[in-house]
Amino acid sequence: MPAVVALVAGAALLSPAPAARAAVSLQRISAFGTNPGALNMYAYQPAGMPARPAVVVALHGCTQSAQVYADNSGLTQFADQYGFLLVFPETTSANNSSQCFNWFEPGDTKRGQGEAASIRQMVAHAASAYGTDPARVYITGLSAGGAMTSVMLAAYPEVFAAGAVIAGIPYACANSVVTAYSCMSPGTDRTPAAWAQGVRDANPGRTGPWPRVAIWHGDSDTKVVPKNAEELRDQWTAVHGLDQSADRTSTIGPNSTRREQYLAADGSVAVEVDRVPSLAHGTPVDPGSGPQQCGATGTAHFIRSICSSHWITGFFGLDASTPPPGGLPAPAGLAATGVTDTTVTLDWNAVGGAASYAVYRDGSRIATPDASPFTDTGLEPGTGHTYALAARDGAGVEGARSADVSATTTGAAARCWTANNYQHVQAGRATTNGGYAYAKGSNQNLGLYNTFVVHTLKESPAGHYVIADGTCP
Repeated sequence: MPAVVALVAGAALLSPAPAARAAVSLQRISAFGTNPGALNMYAYQPAGMPARPAVVVALHGCTQSAQVYADNSGLTQFADQYGFLLVFPETTSANNSSQCFNWFEPGDTKRGQGEAASIRQMVAHAASAYGTDPARVYITGLSAGGAMTSVMLAAYPEVFAAGAVIAGIPYACANSVVTAYSCMSPGTDRTPAAWAQGVRDANPGRTGPWPRVAIWHGDSDTKVVPKNAEELRDQWTAVHGLDQSADRTSTIGPNSTRREQYLAADGSVAVEVDRVPSLAHGTPVDPGSGPQQCGATGTAHFIRSICSSHWITGFFGLDASTPPPGGLPAPAGLAATGVTDTTVTLDWNAVGGAASYAVYRDGSRIATPDASPFTDTGLEPGTGHTYALAARDGAGVEGARSADVSATTTGAAARCWTANNYQHVQAGRATTNGGYAYAKGSNQNLGLYNTFVVHTLKESPAGHYVIADGTCP
């Protein structure tokens, strides 16, 4: 791979100076899944971590490591304070010559493939090994890690409740080293609708809910120019069905960082842009012992300014200022009262004082119906799901969650085939055009039409095939 700059091969993150403080103690986890992206996984578990903790995934920048990001970003300080688990994915020089996450490589940025699939497997492992709450999963990252944060929010919107992109780039901006250059500087200008379509194309048919997104960018960043903050805003406001006019503006922190907030219909912050004055390319930190201070500046691209980790923790709803869980009891009597090939109907006993209910499927909130019953639609035949329910008061605050119930849709489960592109075409699962193979039904590009490119295709419904590398049973 040729030597390139910034988020591609690390010239934006120069050789780091020695760390200025003792290293944080991380746990290396060697077995967390099939790991198609060949990443390393590290975890930071605070002392006295509560049951069902939240988890924050933190992605380092080019030439950095999990250890460097843990030592300098300040995130571990807030994990200690508020009791959430931290997961630090780490790439290596075997993946990228300058240890950048491959946010611009198509094989690493799609659902079920490469590095994106490896990070998803880390989240699943955290749930099974540490008992983390699947409804409170968050992600953040710097530079190439920020761009990879965009990837994860688009590829797995049902997994992440929110994300924070620091000096990053919109999803689907680049598909090669060459196009990555243009994304970084001077930036790529697309309409909000076009950016949003890129996210929707990552999950055809999904209508939401979508993760909340905070965007942090320095005004003086010449490596990944501030235009990317504008384009990220355009992308995620459009995904949420919002316009690009801020509903609230304010200043925060010791340096008067300018905050713009874009509100959802219920008044919550769907998208936030934090513009840090005079900040070059890096994670803003503010070393010290104050309640809004964090991080260290002994390593390149951790820049004294504002403790972004403090504000990101608050955006995720993990700080002490977050309202406590509501007082409504857990709904009783939750049961699956009917199933079809594509639907599951749920019924439950009404809770006094409840204005609505939050329905969770496989750990992710999918709907807020006013009353029982509720029918979950658009499921695949022959698939099993786990449901839980919480009552919501008039302000939308959720109470205790019910016990889980399981249900399996009727019909035959989706069928999967793993073969090279030539074999897929010969079997009628794909077509060819211009030397490339395309999955029938979804028309997803499988790559060159030859015997060397291998994919797993899933058929659901009959005659409709989608790429399912690493995810098909």
